[in-house]
Amino acid sequence: HAACSPALQAARGYARPVTRRRKDIPSQLDDLPPTMLKKDYANLPVMNSVDDVVRRLLSLEMASQKEKMKIKTQQLVEKVRRSPSDNGSFEVQGKFQTGRILIRMFEEHLQRHPKDKNNRRRMLMDVDKRKKLLGYLRRVRFDTFENTCTELGIQYSLPPPYTRRVTKRWLVKKAFCIKVFQEVRKLKAAERLKQRRERQARARAAQ
Repeated sequence: HAACSPALQAARGYARPVTRRRKDIPSQLDDLPPTMLKKDYANLPVMNSVDDVVRRLLSLEMASQKEKMKIKTQQLVEKVRRSPSDNGSFEVQGKFQTGRILIRMFEEHLQRHPKDKNNRRRMLMDVDKRKKLLGYLRRVRFDTFENTCTELGIQYSLPPPYTRRVTKRWLVKKAFCIKVFQEVRKLKAAERLKQRRERQARARAAQ
């Protein structure tokens, strides 16, 4: 190997791999205060008299992402609830709240990892499922549909009308299918007539 100059050797010694700094992507769970208690301990009267250390352990500061999602889902349910005692309406029982949170989580994940095709496919499946639920709610209760989209921040776009390009091949295929259908109807009619005549003949022979 040829000898390197001292300057090149120094440059090689100080060389470092280039690392890209990741952008801080805001999460939808950032608005939850860390001092808020978990869902299972929020309404317990004994929590007012516990130690600060215990209260911190049972707060969202030490909670997992699953626990934070429960609190976020409950907050979204309160937005679309018709009354304080409403637990059975379609917009409360539906998967709008969970679907919205999961879709936002997939979006945040794909911003960090844009090549993750598996999670992209799961996100598109959740979007399609939510769109079907919203379409049903739009047909049944339009005022509730508008309120749900407004409160949850969902943008609903109407599906495009189904149009099919008429080609010569499609016309020939359609004419062939119609002809086959007519021939099958003729054969079934002849078979039914034959069976009816056989039943009549057996009835006469029995008499």
